[in-house]
Amino acid sequence: MSADKSTKPAKTEIATLGGGCFWCLEAVFERLDGVSKVESGYAGGKTADPTYAEIGTGTTGHAEVVQIHFDPKKIGYDQILSVFWQCHDPTTLNRQGNDFGTQYRSTIMPHDKQQTAIAEQSRKEWAKEFKQPIVTTLEPLKKFYKAEVHHQDYFRLNPGVPYCAFLIEPKLKALEDKKVIPTPQKTHKK
Repeated sequence: MSADKSTKPAKTEIATLGGGCFWCLEAVFERLDGVSKVESGYAGGKTADPTYAEIGTGTTGHAEVVQIHFDPKKIGYDQILSVFWQCHDPTTLNRQGNDFGTQYRSTIMPHDKQQTAIAEQSRKEWAKEFKQPIVTTLEPLKKFYKAEVHHQDYFRLNPGVPYCAFLIEPKLKALEDKKVIPTPQKTHKK
């Protein structure tokens, strides 16, 4: 039990990021200590209240993104961005693997001036780590639209679906091996 008797809840901040399919990003960021919630959704476009089918046409201007709710006392925005740069290819324009179109663009959508400054510095520092130029956009977040319920926690709820088994699982394993994300603790059933 902590000596702190404060009943004030921990301050939560939100990061909004796009880097290909939101199922992949959600599966990565859910693993981080200090992250309380990750929601898949759409942002950056002109269509109000878009659907997944509309996003898939590439005509809405929206990107598939995740909103990462985190405790800044446990994990900083700069640390979130460090994982972001390592969990997708920020040098491919409007494409991640077989997913292509503006809806799969690499983007950081800062919520305020502080996040913008941190994102600009992070992009500059990480540019040194890639052979090709980073194409990740910085787009101020205007509005986030939460994706349909069946897109939330997709990997966790559907690990046997081929996309999850053959694309997301190997990505998570590679990130675990590089110590970018923690390996999940195995639970024993009685």
